[in-house]
Amino acid sequence: MEELIENKVDKSGLITISLDEFYTQGERVLIDIKDLLYEGLILREKDIREFIKNENWEKYKDKYIALYCSADAIIPMWAYMLLASALQPFAKKIVFGDLKELEAQLFIQQIEKLNAEKYKDERVIIKGCGKIPTPEAAFVAITTILRPYVKSLMFGEACSTVPIYKSK
Repeated sequence: MEELIENKVDKSGLITISLDEFYTQGERVLIDIKDLLYEGLILREKDIREFIKNENWEKYKDKYIALYCSADAIIPMWAYMLLASALQPFAKKIVFGDLKELEAQLFIQQIEKLNAEKYKDERVIIKGCGKIPTPEAAFVAITTILRPYVKSLMFGEACSTVPIYKSK
C-alpha cells in the first residue's frame, strides 16, 4: 500500500513573502565626487559648475544614481544639490549616499507600495534568504508595514521560522 506524502506547509495557511519581489530592475551608478576636489581636499564652486556644464548627462538616462564622496573632505550641501539638479531630468532616482544606501531606498520605495490590508489576520513569513541580496532596511520596512494587519509575522522558512510578532 502506497502512503501519500502530506504537504503540511500548504495546509497551514501560511503566506510566504520573498523580498526578491520588491527588487527594482535597472542600472545603478555611483557618482563619487572625490575626483572633483581641488588637491583632493576642497570643492570649488567654479570646478563643479564646469563639470556640470561639460558632463554628458544623457548617459544617466533611466538609471538609479547614488551621489557620494569617498574622500575625507567637507562637501557643501549645495554641491550635491547642483549635481541632483543636473541629473534630475535623466535619472529615475537620485539619492545621497553609496550604492548600499541606494539599494535600501529602492527596496523601501517598492515595499511602501504593498497593500498590507490584503494580509489582514493572516500568518505571514518573511523569507530570510533569496536570490537577491536584500538590505536590512527592507526587512525593517516590511515589518513595520505588515505588523498592524497580520495575525502573526515570522522570519525564515516554513520549516524553521523565528516568531517576530503575534497579535493578542
